[in-house]
Amino acid sequence: MKIVGYMIGLLLGSPALAAGAQAETAGSGALAQGAMLAAFAVIAYFMIIRPQSKRAKEHQQLITGLQKGDEVITSGGLLGKITKISDNFFLVAIANGVEVAVQRQAIVSSVPKGTLKSIE
Repeated sequence: MKIVGYMIGLLLGSPALAAGAQAETAGSGALAQGAMLAAFAVIAYFMIIRPQSKRAKEHQQLITGLQKGDEVITSGGLLGKITKISDNFFLVAIANGVEVAVQRQAIVSSVPKGTLKSIE
């Protein structure tokens, strides 16, 4: 497209016409590049950023909603019952007489009550 505009400008003897054709092409290229960048940003938001923030929000709601007696699964795969809650840790009973301190963020999910009994 640049070459055609330049050739027309040379044939008509007007260097300004040739320069105008080049400027018009450069402007449309920048517009297309800006549109592609905006499209990429929108796609990245909906495919990466939004789902990640949604998962983080759901996990935060899970953590704040836990109470003493709830049965949980940790990120290490331990299944246990919450016996004590502090600011940063849960005390989780994983067997009779065995309790471990688990960070709040290490709780992956909550399971229905009675799951421990059905496994034993």
